Amino acid sequence: MDIFRAEKAGFCMGVELALAKLDTLIRKEPGHTVYTLGAIIHNPQVVKMYADRGVVTLQTADQAPSGSTVVVRAHGIARKVREDLCRRRIKIVDATCPKVMSACHLIEQHTVGERILLLYGEAAHPEVKSLLSYAGGESVVFDGMAHCAQLNLDPDKKYCLAAQTTKDKERFREISDYLQKRQQLDLLILETICDATRQRQQEAVRIAGQVDFVIVAGGYESSNTRCLVAIVRAHGTRALHVETAEELPLEKLRNYRRIGLTAGASTPKEVIDQIERVLASMEEITVE
Repeated sequence: MDIFRAEKAGFCMGVELALAKLDTLIRKEPGHTVYTLGAIIHNPQVVKMYADRGVVTLQTADQAPSGSTVVVRAHGIARKVREDLCRRRIKIVDATCPKVMSACHLIEQHTVGERILLLYGEAAHPEVKSLLSYAGGESVVFDGMAHCAQLNLDPDKKYCLAAQTTKDKERFREISDYLQKRQQLDLLILETICDATRQRQQEAVRIAGQVDFVIVAGGYESSNTRCLVAIVRAHGTRALHVETAEELPLEKLRNYRRIGLTAGASTPKEVIDQIERVLASMEEITVE
């Protein structure tokens, strides 16, 4: 059995920056409770590690005590939530991913006036809620081509197309092409998918073409991890999403000669390393 491990698996720049800010705050304010508004990243092992260090994860902004310090999650927060925190004189440490913040500003810049935002993303995802809050007017969220094709778009109105930063780049291109072919539709396309996401997806496709089965490691709430699973399966290769090595179906995996291993942008290196060690312990394996 051979293992093909993705080079780009694990923390992305935005996640590293968010955790670095949280670590710095913990060091600077010993003895003080540090709060995050929502999970700092979508990985339960990381969230638990910080909880063990005393970090409290708030579900809503109104749970933040007056005068406290709140770290904004990597996915960002809606504009109104930020304004409410400021009004209550709560200190904000902004750990929003720079790529997400850039997408917010692009949307803000290009939806002034009457241009309607069409956003490819998951409506319930915190990043999507943040992106939507920067739209200057109306907005519509859709989760894929099928949903997009059902949208009743008025050719007399202007539209702006953007995407959640971790969505499938190829699906976004298909959606863009489809909308551009619609007769007389005034459409502005914004490139908001993160380059690191695109590179991770391309590598997953390459590995999927070399193996019989792919393990994708990451939190079950992680949108970019779920996207990697879908991309591998769309390529025709079997894939399994796990959070930790304990979830690996070892007996089933013994049936495959070549196994790929990749991970979402919020998956710790330690988790990926442990999965690789468990796979390698099954029998003599070549790691590439």
